[in-house]
Amino acid sequence: MKTYLTFAAIAAGLALVGAPAQAQTKLKWAHVYETSEPFHTESVWAADEFKKRTNGRYEITVYPASQLGKETDINQGLTLGTVDIIISGSSFAARAYPPIGVTYYPFTFRGPEHLLAYTKSDVYNEMVKGYQEKSGHQIVAVSYYGTRHTTSNKPIKTCADMKGLKIRVPDVPAYLAMPRACGANTAPIAFAEVYLALQNGTVEAQENPLTTIEAKKFFEVQKHIVLTGHIVDHLNTVVAKQLWDKLSPEDRKIFTQVALEAAERTTKKIQADEVKLVQLFKDKGLTVTEIDKADFLANVQKNVTFEQFGYRKADWDRIQAVK
Repeated sequence: MKTYLTFAAIAAGLALVGAPAQAQTKLKWAHVYETSEPFHTESVWAADEFKKRTNGRYEITVYPASQLGKETDINQGLTLGTVDIIISGSSFAARAYPPIGVTYYPFTFRGPEHLLAYTKSDVYNEMVKGYQEKSGHQIVAVSYYGTRHTTSNKPIKTCADMKGLKIRVPDVPAYLAMPRACGANTAPIAFAEVYLALQNGTVEAQENPLTTIEAKKFFEVQKHIVLTGHIVDHLNTVVAKQLWDKLSPEDRKIFTQVALEAAERTTKKIQADEVKLVQLFKDKGLTVTEIDKADFLANVQKNVTFEQFGYRKADWDRIQAVK
């Protein structure tokens, strides 16, 4: 990726007026994830590492679990100046620059390796540039969040099997696309209430990465793990314009490298957990099945247009060509 990150111009300016050479700049890094998750532990690692590599010139405090606001809030905080760095999904970046959200169109990525290859491609660099031009903020790294799969109390093999299925899906247009294209009845139940809704039959299915299915114990109230893999989800590490503009070229390079290393560490942990969880669910007596992805994709493309989300099919086609 041709993205950089730096934190030195303020310290340099202070030095010119006789301030100590080690004058420290304090920064805020925010996200909505729990302290036990890799998205937090690796953010803390990155904060410490950046401090070391800049000889203590920058002190980054990481605020997890929505301490500085929900995802909408921290994205706005980049512009308002209340946060300096965030981790957030491309669905939020797409509010500033819709084309970048094409990665949420169902079945865009063949798997996490395809996603990672995309982050090294020309089309990715163009997306990052488009977002930077619209928002002013800089995406410096991408972490794999997990592949979204479906749990259900009935077997699902084809798109038609979802017809009439009562499924909880986040109230995000791109997430709703696949279930609705297959004729499912979607319900935007609050995340904290999903377990109870599955338990009492308000809904009979839901979709999330395997790590979430395990963490929230959804497997206790579902019979089938259906590996739909309809969205390969990811998070961006984003730096506020005010900070990016102040950073020296050298500090930009340092921070970008640290952010990329943290993203790689996160990705490896999530991938390793997902591999273990397939067997764990089988051991717990659930039926784990694959789907006919070609059938699902054909139905999605027949019923869901790229334009309705502000996406461009040409971008999607270029992503498909990434090896």
